[in-house]
Formats: sequence, structure tokens, C-alpha cells
Amino acid sequence: MADKAYITPNVLKWARESARMTEEAAAAKVSVTVDKLKEWEAGTNHPTIRQAQTLAKAYKRPFALFFLPEIPRDFQPLQDFRKSGSKNLTTSSIFIIREIQQKQAWISDVYSENQEDKLEFVGRYSIKDNPQAVAKDILDTLKINPASYKADNPIKEWIDAAETNGIFVSRTSFIHSRLKLDSEELQGFAIADPHAPFVFVNSDDWNAPQLFTLVHELAHIWIAETGISNEVEPDIKHKDKFHPVELFCNEVAANALMPKEIVLSFDSISFQTYKDVFKVAKQLGVSSFALLVRALNLNFISTTTYQKLKKQADIDYAMFLKREAEKKAKQKEKDKPGGPNYFLLQLNRNSRLFTQTVLDAFRGGFIEPTLASSLLNVQVNKFPKLESQLFR
Repeated sequence: MADKAYITPNVLKWARESARMTEEAAAAKVSVTVDKLKEWEAGTNHPTIRQAQTLAKAYKRPFALFFLPEIPRDFQPLQDFRKSGSKNLTTSSIFIIREIQQKQAWISDVYSENQEDKLEFVGRYSIKDNPQAVAKDILDTLKINPASYKADNPIKEWIDAAETNGIFVSRTSFIHSRLKLDSEELQGFAIADPHAPFVFVNSDDWNAPQLFTLVHELAHIWIAETGISNEVEPDIKHKDKFHPVELFCNEVAANALMPKEIVLSFDSISFQTYKDVFKVAKQLGVSSFALLVRALNLNFISTTTYQKLKKQADIDYAMFLKREAEKKAKQKEKDKPGGPNYFLLQLNRNSRLFTQTVLDAFRGGFIEPTLASSLLNVQVNKFPKLESQLFR
């Protein structure tokens, strides 16, 4: 008979509930009935060691945690700045938030212990300041000029600039193949720590919305407002549903990505047809919709022109989504059996700066192999393959 795991029942229940996992989903992980799981959580019965280990993996918790005498202190939930009426955060969102909190807490402790200087731009402004001034400071600090990006993909330039200045940027769209992130539920979040600020961007979208989310989250860092966001692109309706911090950060992002002087430098011909708008939007790395809202707010186009072009943009976007779905389906078939590069995916998920920092600490003998492996989600013997992605 398999050995029983004499775990603490209320800790087991807490681990499931904090993972936002239903009793049915958890029971299915170990192929038992819901009644059997309830017995374990009530303490009237106990799982086997293998079953408890399986649940620990499913809940993304250390196995040893189940044996603690009481519920441990967990990371505090991030402030929820999302639009009112948003979906409740599900397991995948909870897991990625917890994962980034763990990475951020570790690197912040390291920097604090080493008495590293605090980053001056974290909390330099507040929501009471002018969004245009905050946007200018972000551009000046990161040395970015939206009028002349150096690469075809502006988001890469922004990420590189942010990490050069000590901001860790993580991007992913899934926890694993069966647990994906929903961009409608969670588009991004920021941890505004003065030693190690972290930004997360859900990559379950095309590059333009991701870029807007990234700059929106950078605005959170500049005003020291830690929290999660969704639907961060500009909107001219239902502003009453948005948190004041989100409206402010949207304004900052719009000013940073589409500075007034740049938008007004285009002639009116650039906004006559949707194709013209798309061309300008692509040049700035933003979506056509974001550009149209910005042009309307600057009184560069009329409401009538906005509505006409917005209708065309909606049609084009629907066609774009269809093309992207077809492209992904073809790519998925093409990638079999290998799939996307695992190490590149982990590099983006960890952040390049975080990956390099952990690898340096590991090579220097400052942290144990098991800790380094846990922080990077990669086995130690695979570190060379992960490191090779840093220089591509």
C-alpha cells in the first residue's frame, strides 16, 4: 500500500483555493472523486505521497509547504486597476502574478543587501502631475525617439531600453500548453519597486497593443502604482468604468508613443483613408485605433472622420484576427513536433535582464544550482542553451 502523506488539511485547501482551482479540477489532477478530495481537505483521510506531490505541482507550491502546521503568509494580491466588470482572475493569471512576485522579491532582496542605489525615476511623479511631463521623462530616461525607431519592431527597442535602465520586463502568453493567459482578463501588471521594478506584458496579442501595454505599465512605475491592468488602449467611451490611475497611465502612454508634435507633423492627407492611417500607425508602432483616438483628442481629425475611419479599422481588425488565427494554425502544424524554441520562450518570460542576473550569480557561486533552476524555470544542465538565446 502506498505511503500516506500526513499533510495539514487546511494548508492543502488553502493551496487549492489560492490557485483559483475548483474542487473538480483539482480532483481530476489526481484521478479521484471530489468527495475524496474533500476528505483530504477536511483531514478525515490523507492522500498518498505521490498524489500530494501531484497536487503541489498543480498548485505551483513546494511539496514541503503542505506539511507546515498552519497556512503560510503568501504574497499580497496586487492592486486591481482593471476596468469595472472585468472577469475574475483565474488560475493562469494567479500563477503568473505569483511567479513574477517571487522573482521580483528575490532580486529586490539581493539589490537591497548589496546596497544598490534606488532608481530615481520610480515614483518620480504622481497622478496629480501632467501626463505629458511624465511621458517626456520616460522618453528622456530611456533615450527613445518615437519619430525615428532604430528597428522595425519598436517593442524590442522599448524593452531593451527599459532593461538597460534596470526595469525587468517579462512577456508570455501561457503558464504551460494547457494553461494560457487571457488578454481580456489580464493584459499587464507592474511592481513599482525602487530597487527592482518589474513589468509584465501578456503576449497573447499582436505587437502594437503589447507596446501600448508596456508603456502603460512603465507609467505605473513612474508614479509608483503597483497593480494589474486590462483593456489599456485608449477609449473614448465608458471612461467611468476605468480607474483614475488607468486613465492617467493611458494618457501617459498615448503621449509617449504618439507625442503631440509628431502627430501634428503629419499632413491631413495622412488621415484621409484607413490605409493612410495604418501606414502612420505602423511607423509609430501603435494600432490604428490608438492613433485615431489620439488624433481625435488632439482635434486633428473631426468626429465624423474618426467614426468613418474607425468603422474601417474595425473591419480590418476582424480580418486581421482571422488571418492571424489561420497563420497560427499553420505555424502550429509546421512546428510539430518540436514547437517554438523553449529556451527563447523562457528567456522572454523571465526577462532578459533577470536571466542574465541569475546566470551571473550562479556562475559566480553566489546562489545554489537548485535556486537558479527554480528562478529560471530551466534545468541547470540546460543553462548553456538558455544563455545562447541572450545573444541572438
